[in-house]
Amino acid sequence: MKKQILLLLLFVFTIHLVKAQTILSDSLRLKKDSTLKAMIHQDSQKVEKQFEERARREKITKSFEYPLIKGGKYSGVLPVKNLTEIPDPNMDYKLLFEITKNNPDSLMKMNNGGLDEVARVLNLHYASGIPQKRLIPVIVVHGGALNALLKNEAYQKKYKIDNPNTQIINDLQKLGTKFIVCGQAMQFLNIDTADLLPGIKLSLTAQTVITNYQLKGYVLLSE
Repeated sequence: MKKQILLLLLFVFTIHLVKAQTILSDSLRLKKDSTLKAMIHQDSQKVEKQFEERARREKITKSFEYPLIKGGKYSGVLPVKNLTEIPDPNMDYKLLFEITKNNPDSLMKMNNGGLDEVARVLNLHYASGIPQKRLIPVIVVHGGALNALLKNEAYQKKYKIDNPNTQIINDLQKLGTKFIVCGQAMQFLNIDTADLLPGIKLSLTAQTVITNYQLKGYVLLSE
């Protein structure tokens, strides 16, 4: 008799335990589903905001002007009215640009981002009323950005396409821009001077270019 009662109690306990586990499992499942729905909703809102911001920026870029040099899309200038601070147009603006970054593989068909930034800075200065003859740009290039200065043949070997930077480099050189490469980085990246576009100057190191031109009064703008 006692044995039968114990078995009955064990049976009842087992049933309650299974029910409790089922309730707990259902509760966790509901929480999981609720959390996933919340995450999906947040992600959808995030994506929607990203597309809205992208659309807004695309609309803005249609107002860009390129008063001195046409680089990439984002090298343009947005017109601004009623300026209350204007730079001195009678000064020489000696600008030293340091470019080190290579484009990611997905953007190798586009201008190097650093070169586009140089074009943007020059456009901004020119649009602010500074004559082109007062702009004295020097660009020191080292690191992965050296690939942007390759001739088509060398660029083709690496990326299977023509160098998209040839035009902007040519346009910058026409404005009097001096390009200087770092001899140390050239050797590390196994790039020969014969592989570079015409008119590129070679320095032992980018570091001495930077210190030398800063001591000459150039303003350093790193990209």
